[in-house]
Amino acid sequence: MAPMASRGTLVLRAMIRSPETIGGLVLLTALVLLALVGPSISPWAYDQKDFTALLSPPTAEHWFGTSQIGADLFAQTVRGMQKSLLIGLLVAVISTALAAVVGAFAGYFGGWADRMLMWGVDLLLVLPGFLIISILSPRLRGSGFVVLVLLLAVFGWMLTARIVRGLTVSLREREFVQAARYMGISGPRIVLRHIIPNLSSFLIIDGALNVSGAIIGEAGLSFFGFGVQPPDVSLGTVIAAGAPAAIPHPWLFVFPAGVLILIVLSVNLIGDGLRDALEGRS
Repeated sequence: MAPMASRGTLVLRAMIRSPETIGGLVLLTALVLLALVGPSISPWAYDQKDFTALLSPPTAEHWFGTSQIGADLFAQTVRGMQKSLLIGLLVAVISTALAAVVGAFAGYFGGWADRMLMWGVDLLLVLPGFLIISILSPRLRGSGFVVLVLLLAVFGWMLTARIVRGLTVSLREREFVQAARYMGISGPRIVLRHIIPNLSSFLIIDGALNVSGAIIGEAGLSFFGFGVQPPDVSLGTVIAAGAPAAIPHPWLFVFPAGVLILIVLSVNLIGDGLRDALEGRS
């Protein structure tokens, strides 16, 4: 009799059978590789200017063309990819972890702990996160992109926390949780070692989809001047810099915006594949 395949193997097989998931993985891998090796193969640095080629279309010397001030658009797009991918990944990890801890503790302990934690979640839900980040970001210039990551994460976990709370309420009366309780294991340890691991499928899916949401959020803030600040660049700042002249010079918009669309598309395809595979094998 053949040994039973592990759950991870079953999930992997389900993902491999999905053309959309494979396409998303291939596309995201190619984009990440481009972000990593792009600076080494580009003849120009992202902060270097070529004043002899202002608003130049794509050429053999400037692969994506140049901007109004002679910046190489390929180098800036690659640098923007690095920053946007890093910010999206960090925001997704922090916000998903925060949602898992707050939602699981609220759902498991109930009572006043549940009321206080959910009151905080409801308060953050009604606050205009984009507006607050827009107000705070100019006052925190010079602090680096870490502050932007924390601000985006703080306003990106509340809905997930509510879902985690509801799932935890249904899990806390399950046999394995009751057995752990009868063995004298403390409540926080039960939450961290039994409740949250049993929600891993949902959290993995949510974290994957949060990456694309965080990238779009950062790009939007940077487009309006509230995100990544010069001299550094992200995809949002590159798109914003080229937007005024994008009609007569379309390469200023097409290349950075196209890369942004491809990143979000690939992450969403992978997230959908994870959801189908994990939920189908749950």
